[in-house]
Amino acid sequence: MNKSELIEALAQDINVPHREAAAITNTVIETMTDALANGESIEIRGFGSFVIKEYESYEGRNPKTGKKIQVKPKKLPFFKVGKDLREKVNRGK
Repeated sequence: MNKSELIEALAQDINVPHREAAAITNTVIETMTDALANGESIEIRGFGSFVIKEYESYEGRNPKTGKKIQVKPKKLPFFKVGKDLREKVNRGK
């Protein structure tokens, strides 16, 4: 499912116009993005949690040349699946 399909499913599920469903979806995504960008984690019980993992600088290797390079520190978002979602996926529909 992509974003457009999610918007369409939301519009049908809660019986609102496509434009309103798009606004809701965009607001949720923007709010979650802002929270993660500010270093906050997001927990949706039963669904899962989004967290930021921080990685320190390290010495890597350029795969093309084999030359050593310094990789800068970085932060990456991760998703941890919640129990209810994991169980539902394993059961199927």
